[in-house]
Order: sequence, then structure tokens, then C-alpha cells
Amino acid sequence: MPIPDDVTGDEIDKDVRQELMSLPKTLAEDVARNLVMVAKVIDEDPEQAYAYSRIALRLASRVAAVREAAGFAAYATQKYAEALAEFRAARRMTGSVELWPVMADCERGLGRPERAMAMAGEPEVQKLDKAGQVEMRLVAAGARRDMGQLDAAIVTLQSPELASNSVQPWTARLRYAYADALLEAGREAEAREWFAKALEADKEGATDASDRLAELDGVEFVDAAVEEDVEEDERQDEGRDEGREG
Repeated sequence: MPIPDDVTGDEIDKDVRQELMSLPKTLAEDVARNLVMVAKVIDEDPEQAYAYSRIALRLASRVAAVREAAGFAAYATQKYAEALAEFRAARRMTGSVELWPVMADCERGLGRPERAMAMAGEPEVQKLDKAGQVEMRLVAAGARRDMGQLDAAIVTLQSPELASNSVQPWTARLRYAYADALLEAGREAEAREWFAKALEADKEGATDASDRLAELDGVEFVDAAVEEDVEEDERQDEGRDEGREG
């Protein structure tokens, strides 16, 4: 896989760099550069990120950070069984619980929401930081919806974090999930209120709350380029009609 010359591998997190120090220097550099590429392209081209992660995995499968990166790349390409295996491997190596929510979401992806719900009740959840606990709540609510338990999903999302006026990195996604569940339950007025609150918190554009609000308000967006093409076609048709009349 090609890697741009300006990607040196020094861009990786210092903790990951520390892990890679167990490898020979040249090998560590190769692994680091592939990990940088995984992070660089995973949002726009998950399949390419997956390809880079497989190279890193082949070079250094005993490094936890590599297993974790491979897990996220597999997760991004919906290879949930593979992602779960990599996350489990990383967790065995580090003893950390931070991957617990995404592991539970892999269970959902594999069509096993009941396992995700079971994980939501395990002691590991209490060891997560606040962001991890909110993520686990989102996964649990999603599992409830998978099982057709919509009212339970709504209750699951009702939390101090949802009620708080302070905006945290997870706020927009939590409010959006709550709004989406309310809308599915037919509670349109409340859903609109919470989509608006999600949009208010979504400074990074992580959700499509603005589009959902527009749909509820009956607003239809027209692509400016398409509109110009239509107008141009209409002008040409008018010109041809005038020519025939002449």
C-alpha cells in the first residue's frame, strides 16, 4: 500500500509509540506509518484503512495498539466478527475496559443484541470513564431498539448526561439518539425539540440533525447546481419554442 513521503510515523500518539519501542527500529517505523494511514483515511475510505491495518497486523500482531487499530478498521467496514476478535485480543493484552462499548456494538452488528444488553450490565461498565459510560448507554439503547423494545430504549437514554445543559463531546450524539427514538415512537413534537437540541450541540457536524429537523418542518433542499441545470434547460426550451414561432 502506498504511503505519502510526508507520513513519517511520528504523528502517532506517544503511548502507541511507546508500545512500538518493543520492535526493531525499522519495523516500528513501518508499523507506525501504516497506523497513521489507518487513522488518516478511516472516515473517508474505510476499505483502504482496513487494508493498511492488515499490513500493520501482519508486521506486529503482538502489539495491542495494532490489534485495536485493526479492530476499528474492521468495525468501520462492518466486519463485526473480525472486529470483535481484534478488540478482545487488545483487551487481553492491556487489561483495559475502554473497548467494552464498541465490543458490545459488534455483538449488535452480529445480530446478537441480547449479548450487548448483557454486557451493559457487567461490572466492566462501572470502570469506564464518563464518555465510555455514555457510549455504553447508546449501545444499550440501540440493542433495545433491535429487540423491538422502543419504550425501554427511550428510558435507557434518559440520564443526567441527557438532561445536562453543558455540552460535552458525546452530547450531540446522545440527544440525536433520543430524538430518533422519540420520532420512531410517534412523539414528533418532542423529537423535533431534541433534534434542535442535538443540532445546537453539534459543532463538528457529527450528526445530520439539521436534515432531520428540515424533514420534520417540511423543508425540501434543492441542490443549487441541479437547480441551475433545470433553469438552463427551461431557457433552452423557451428559445427553441420562440424559434419555431418565428
